[in-house]
Amino acid sequence: MLDYPAAHAVFLVVQTGSFDSAAKALGVTPSAVSQRVRGLEERLGVILVERGTPCVPTDEGAWLCRHIEHVGLLEGQLVDRFPQMQVQRAATPVTLHIATNADSLGTWFLPALAAFTKETGFLLDIAVDDEEHTADWLRRGRVTAAVTALSKPVQGCRIKTLGRLRYHATASPDYIDRHFSSGVTGEALAAAPALTFNQKDRLQQQWVKCAVGQPIAFPTHWLPSSQGFVEAAMAGMGWGLNPIHLVRDHLASGRLVELVPGSTLDVTLFWQTSHLAAPHIATLTRAVMNHAKKALS
Repeated sequence: MLDYPAAHAVFLVVQTGSFDSAAKALGVTPSAVSQRVRGLEERLGVILVERGTPCVPTDEGAWLCRHIEHVGLLEGQLVDRFPQMQVQRAATPVTLHIATNADSLGTWFLPALAAFTKETGFLLDIAVDDEEHTADWLRRGRVTAAVTALSKPVQGCRIKTLGRLRYHATASPDYIDRHFSSGVTGEALAAAPALTFNQKDRLQQQWVKCAVGQPIAFPTHWLPSSQGFVEAAMAGMGWGLNPIHLVRDHLASGRLVELVPGSTLDVTLFWQTSHLAAPHIATLTRAVMNHAKKALS
């Protein structure tokens, strides 16, 4: 039988990032929290929390935290049957862990989350990663649901197709004049600075291969911000792939132009949820699907 008070202590250490903060939430001393966590680790034979600033879960600790999250979801359902539990639930609201890509978060996904939180009162812990890698968060048990580009369901997960997020390769008119006065060729792309989100971002490479028929090595600025991409492009720093939601008005006004008019890149997105949690976060799935239907191709 799992020691749930100790497991809840692990959950709070991970959620708050420290033993001191977990102790305040539980109304006990940091020493008491440390004893609970260490005792559970000894009984299970694994390390659950990597001590540091902040404290973070090991893979085993992440799985335990998701279990506690699922228990919270199950307990929440009892409120409908036993209204007297409402006070107890309000004192410890459930926090759902979700992963998404930055461009979805910066365009259509946040309104879906807002609608869900208003309806349910749940709290959210949102992890941001490349759409090709958010599924790894599900595999490691670090999140309950994820927006991902993976078309196959992660083991133990359900999958729904969200739609296609459309990207346009854009730059400022001045940048186009400086770097592509003779057209967007492989030679010109090899010399023109691009914008890349991080080392996992492959959108620019994919677009280049489609545009000129072969991969091209090009210089790049590293800029981990969806809105920063737009502002940097308008400032003439480089060219980059931007979601149409963020550049539609700028393209219409002429502040940004397409490198190759009509040459877009579509990324199909999926919503994957843990089998265990899926029935209990149906409200979240509905909100996500409804907003995706309106925003994605």
